[in-house]
Amino acid sequence: MISSFLRAPVARVVEPTARALTRWKVTPNQVTLVGAIGTCATSLIFFTRGELFVGTIAMLIFIFSDLVDGTMARLNGASSKFGAFLDSTSDRVVDATLIGSITYYLFTTDDSLQIVAWFALTGGFLVSYVKARAEASGFTCEGGFAERPERTIILLVSTGFAGLGFDYILAAGIWLIAVTSFLTVGFRVIQVWRQR
Repeated sequence: MISSFLRAPVARVVEPTARALTRWKVTPNQVTLVGAIGTCATSLIFFTRGELFVGTIAMLIFIFSDLVDGTMARLNGASSKFGAFLDSTSDRVVDATLIGSITYYLFTTDDSLQIVAWFALTGGFLVSYVKARAEASGFTCEGGFAERPERTIILLVSTGFAGLGFDYILAAGIWLIAVTSFLTVGFRVIQVWRQR
Protein backbone atom coordinates (compact mmCIF):
# COMPACT_ATOMS: atom_id res chain seq x y z
CA MET A 1 0.00 0.00 0.00
CA ILE A 2 1.76 3.18 1.21
CA SER A 3 5.10 1.41 1.32
CA SER A 4 4.83 0.31 -2.33
CA PHE A 5 5.11 3.94 -3.48
CA LEU A 6 8.32 4.37 -1.48
CA ARG A 7 9.95 1.11 -2.52
CA ALA A 8 11.84 2.39 -5.58
CA PRO A 9 13.36 5.56 -4.08
CA VAL A 10 14.22 3.78 -0.82
CA ALA A 11 15.93 0.94 -2.73
CA ARG A 12 18.35 3.45 -4.27
CA VAL A 13 19.66 4.16 -0.77
CA VAL A 14 19.25 0.73 0.80
CA GLU A 15 21.13 -1.36 -1.77
CA PRO A 16 24.40 0.64 -1.72
CA THR A 17 24.28 0.64 2.09
CA ALA A 18 23.71 -3.12 2.16
CA ARG A 19 26.64 -3.69 -0.22
CA ALA A 20 28.94 -1.47 1.86
CA LEU A 21 28.05 -3.27 5.11
CA THR A 22 28.67 -6.60 3.42
CA ARG A 23 32.15 -5.47 2.36
CA TRP A 24 32.83 -4.57 6.00
CA LYS A 25 31.92 -8.15 7.00
CA VAL A 26 28.75 -7.08 8.84
CA THR A 27 26.07 -9.81 8.86
CA PRO A 28 22.32 -9.34 8.31
CA ASN A 29 21.61 -10.74 11.79
CA GLN A 30 23.91 -8.15 13.37
CA VAL A 31 22.08 -5.37 11.54
CA THR A 32 18.73 -6.82 12.69
CA LEU A 33 19.80 -6.84 16.35
CA VAL A 34 21.38 -3.37 16.30
CA GLY A 35 18.32 -1.93 14.60
CA ALA A 36 15.88 -3.58 17.01
CA ILE A 37 17.83 -2.60 20.13
CA GLY A 38 18.34 0.95 18.85
CA THR A 39 14.69 1.40 17.93
CA CYS A 40 13.45 0.07 21.26
CA ALA A 41 15.93 2.15 23.26
CA THR A 42 15.08 5.31 21.32
CA SER A 43 11.33 4.90 21.73
CA LEU A 44 11.69 4.16 25.45
CA ILE A 45 13.97 7.15 26.01
CA PHE A 46 12.05 9.73 23.98
CA PHE A 47 8.46 8.63 23.34
CA THR A 48 7.70 7.72 26.96
CA ARG A 49 8.63 11.30 27.94
CA GLY A 50 6.63 12.92 25.16
CA GLU A 51 9.68 14.07 23.18
CA LEU A 52 8.00 13.05 19.98
CA PHE A 53 9.84 15.02 17.30
CA VAL A 54 13.36 14.26 18.56
CA GLY A 55 12.35 10.64 19.09
CA THR A 56 11.00 10.35 15.55
CA ILE A 57 14.17 11.75 13.99
CA ALA A 58 16.36 9.44 16.07
CA MET A 59 14.10 6.52 15.23
CA LEU A 60 14.51 6.95 11.48
CA ILE A 61 18.17 5.96 11.73
CA PHE A 62 17.35 2.61 13.31
CA ILE A 63 14.19 1.93 11.30
CA PHE A 64 16.38 2.13 8.20
CA SER A 65 18.24 -0.98 9.39
CA ASP A 66 15.00 -2.96 9.09
CA LEU A 67 15.22 -2.48 5.33
CA VAL A 68 18.94 -3.09 5.07
CA ASP A 69 19.16 -6.51 6.74
CA GLY A 70 16.78 -8.21 4.31
CA THR A 71 18.52 -6.62 1.34
CA MET A 72 21.89 -7.82 2.63
CA ALA A 73 20.60 -11.38 2.99
CA ARG A 74 19.15 -11.30 -0.53
CA LEU A 75 22.28 -9.86 -2.15
CA ASN A 76 24.59 -12.30 -0.38
CA GLY A 77 22.40 -15.36 -0.70
CA ALA A 78 22.66 -15.50 3.09
CA SER A 79 18.98 -16.00 3.84
CA SER A 80 18.32 -18.58 6.53
CA LYS A 81 15.41 -19.88 8.57
CA PHE A 82 16.98 -18.53 11.74
CA GLY A 83 17.55 -15.13 10.12
CA ALA A 84 13.89 -14.97 9.09
CA PHE A 85 12.85 -16.03 12.60
CA LEU A 86 15.10 -13.44 14.23
CA ASP A 87 13.86 -10.70 11.91
CA SER A 88 10.20 -11.56 12.49
CA THR A 89 10.64 -11.77 16.26
CA SER A 90 12.53 -8.47 16.35
CA ASP A 91 9.75 -6.85 14.33
CA ARG A 92 7.16 -7.90 16.91
CA VAL A 93 9.29 -6.55 19.78
CA VAL A 94 9.85 -3.25 17.95
CA ASP A 95 6.15 -2.91 17.10
CA ALA A 96 5.17 -3.43 20.73
CA THR A 97 7.78 -0.99 22.01
CA LEU A 98 6.88 1.75 19.53
CA ILE A 99 3.15 1.87 20.15
CA GLY A 100 3.62 0.78 23.76
CA SER A 101 5.87 3.78 24.45
CA ILE A 102 3.26 6.14 23.02
CA THR A 103 0.53 4.40 25.01
CA TYR A 104 2.57 4.78 28.20
CA TYR A 105 3.08 8.49 27.53
CA LEU A 106 -0.66 8.96 26.95
CA PHE A 107 -1.35 7.07 30.18
CA THR A 108 1.02 9.24 32.23
CA THR A 109 -0.61 12.40 30.88
CA ASP A 110 -4.10 10.99 31.54
CA ASP A 111 -5.00 11.37 27.87
CA SER A 112 -8.12 9.45 26.85
CA LEU A 113 -6.41 8.64 23.53
CA GLN A 114 -4.62 5.90 25.48
CA ILE A 115 -7.73 3.71 25.07
CA VAL A 116 -7.47 3.91 21.28
CA ALA A 117 -3.72 3.30 21.52
CA TRP A 118 -4.37 0.03 23.37
CA PHE A 119 -6.60 -1.05 20.50
CA ALA A 120 -3.91 -0.01 18.00
CA LEU A 121 -1.37 -2.13 19.89
CA THR A 122 -3.69 -5.14 19.99
CA GLY A 123 -4.70 -4.75 16.35
CA GLY A 124 -1.08 -4.63 15.22
CA PHE A 125 -0.34 -7.90 16.98
CA LEU A 126 -3.46 -9.54 15.55
CA VAL A 127 -2.53 -8.53 11.98
CA SER A 128 0.77 -10.39 12.34
CA TYR A 129 -0.68 -13.31 14.31
CA VAL A 130 -3.50 -14.05 11.87
CA LYS A 131 -1.03 -14.19 8.97
CA ALA A 132 1.43 -16.41 10.86
CA ARG A 133 -1.27 -18.80 12.11
CA ALA A 134 -2.95 -19.04 8.71
CA GLU A 135 0.30 -19.76 6.89
CA ALA A 136 1.24 -22.36 9.51
CA SER A 137 -2.06 -24.08 8.67
CA GLY A 138 -1.30 -24.02 4.94
CA PHE A 139 -3.49 -21.07 3.93
CA THR A 140 -2.54 -18.05 1.89
CA CYS A 141 -2.97 -14.93 3.99
CA GLU A 142 -1.72 -11.54 2.89
CA GLY A 143 -2.82 -8.05 1.99
CA GLY A 144 -4.94 -5.50 3.78
CA PHE A 145 -4.05 -1.87 4.39
CA ALA A 146 -2.43 -1.98 7.83
CA GLU A 147 0.62 -4.14 7.25
CA ARG A 148 3.69 -3.43 9.34
CA PRO A 149 5.33 -0.83 7.04
CA GLU A 150 2.09 1.14 6.80
CA ARG A 151 1.57 1.11 10.56
CA THR A 152 5.15 2.27 11.16
CA ILE A 153 4.94 5.05 8.56
CA ILE A 154 1.63 6.32 9.97
CA LEU A 155 2.95 6.25 13.53
CA LEU A 156 6.21 8.06 12.79
CA VAL A 157 4.53 10.71 10.61
CA SER A 158 2.03 11.25 13.43
CA THR A 159 4.64 11.50 16.19
CA GLY A 160 6.87 13.73 14.09
CA PHE A 161 4.18 16.29 13.34
CA ALA A 162 2.71 16.05 16.84
CA GLY A 163 6.18 16.87 18.16
CA LEU A 164 6.15 20.02 16.04
CA GLY A 165 2.92 21.15 17.67
CA PHE A 166 0.23 19.87 15.31
CA ASP A 167 -2.15 18.86 18.09
CA TYR A 168 -4.54 16.47 16.38
CA ILE A 169 -2.09 14.61 14.15
CA LEU A 170 -1.18 12.05 16.82
CA ALA A 171 -4.83 11.30 17.55
CA ALA A 172 -5.57 10.94 13.83
CA GLY A 173 -2.64 8.56 13.38
CA ILE A 174 -3.50 6.38 16.39
CA TRP A 175 -7.14 6.16 15.33
CA LEU A 176 -6.11 5.30 11.77
CA ILE A 177 -3.78 2.52 12.96
CA ALA A 178 -6.41 1.08 15.31
CA VAL A 179 -9.25 1.08 12.79
CA THR A 180 -7.27 -0.16 9.78
CA SER A 181 -5.54 -2.85 11.85
CA PHE A 182 -8.86 -4.44 12.81
CA LEU A 183 -10.16 -4.04 9.26
CA THR A 184 -7.04 -5.82 8.03
CA VAL A 185 -7.60 -8.63 10.55
CA GLY A 186 -11.17 -8.99 9.30
CA PHE A 187 -10.01 -8.97 5.68
CA ARG A 188 -7.47 -11.72 6.39
CA VAL A 189 -9.89 -13.86 8.38
CA ILE A 190 -12.37 -13.71 5.49
CA GLN A 191 -9.56 -14.51 3.04
CA VAL A 192 -8.68 -17.65 5.00
CA TRP A 193 -12.34 -18.59 5.49
CA ARG A 194 -12.84 -18.61 1.73
CA GLN A 195 -10.00 -21.14 1.35
CA ARG A 196 -11.44 -23.65 3.84
